[in-house]
Amino acid sequence: MAIPKYNEIQLPVLKILSDGKILKLKDFIEPIAKEFSLTNDEINEMYPSGNGHIFYDRISWALSYLNIAGLLEKPGRGLFKINSKGIELLQSPDKLSSYVEKSVQKSYKQKKELEISPIEITENKSEDLTPQEKLYNSFNKIRDTVYEEILNTILSKSASSFEKLVVLLLQKMGYGGEIKDSGLITKKSNDGGIDGIIKEDILGFGRINIQAKRYKRDLVIGREEIQKFVGALMVAQSNKGVFITTSYFSKGAIDYVKNLYGNTTVVLIDGIKLAEYIYNFGLGMQVEQLIEIKKMDSDFWDSMSDE
Repeated sequence: MAIPKYNEIQLPVLKILSDGKILKLKDFIEPIAKEFSLTNDEINEMYPSGNGHIFYDRISWALSYLNIAGLLEKPGRGLFKINSKGIELLQSPDKLSSYVEKSVQKSYKQKKELEISPIEITENKSEDLTPQEKLYNSFNKIRDTVYEEILNTILSKSASSFEKLVVLLLQKMGYGGEIKDSGLITKKSNDGGIDGIIKEDILGFGRINIQAKRYKRDLVIGREEIQKFVGALMVAQSNKGVFITTSYFSKGAIDYVKNLYGNTTVVLIDGIKLAEYIYNFGLGMQVEQLIEIKKMDSDFWDSMSDE
């Protein structure tokens, strides 16, 4: 039997988790292989590039999409557990595929300020695409899915872990330079509305103050919260601030920051931009596969005499 597609694996995944147990990805390999009567060769079949097992990868994608659709929870790193919505969908298995597809598409549509692909591609015209356009399309899909996984993982962590994460991110982005211990997490009992600090010079004269809010994705941050942060900057005698959240900012909050007067500068980083920075700067990320595309060197070939 052929190796099942990731969407064909989703229902068996939910059934395996239906008793409420918490499993790792590798725990699904044997029961799903048995479900589809796969041979050892099929289970262990590699991609032509040699980068990874096909069956294992498709299970991973099935779990990712179920998680994005809100049918699974991740109680820990690499752990999966069904939730009440997943149990509910199991009662109507014929609706599962369309529900996951619509949920994932809705999630993608809610993204704001994403980097635009060099080539805009519509799914329903894939037969008209060049191989390079299809490659761009695949890359964007994979990247967007990883963005979702990043944010869902952050939301499963503690608020203090999030504060440490954003300080590490700013350091990864080059703020603080080579200064030893340039990043600092403030104590909860006396943070004054400042969750973290990046020292820009050895003596600490220049500082970037950080506020980190690990909010649910659909919770908007309004102007009032940004005004409070600006007030905290004044108390800290600082004119540089970064407000980072997993959710998003209202238009009023964005306009307020744009119209700040004086020397105070505040940068707003919403959930999508946060995931993008984590992805692009490789914080907690690892390269899974490199694809090298070559084209002919016209200078080399043109230098040869024609027949």
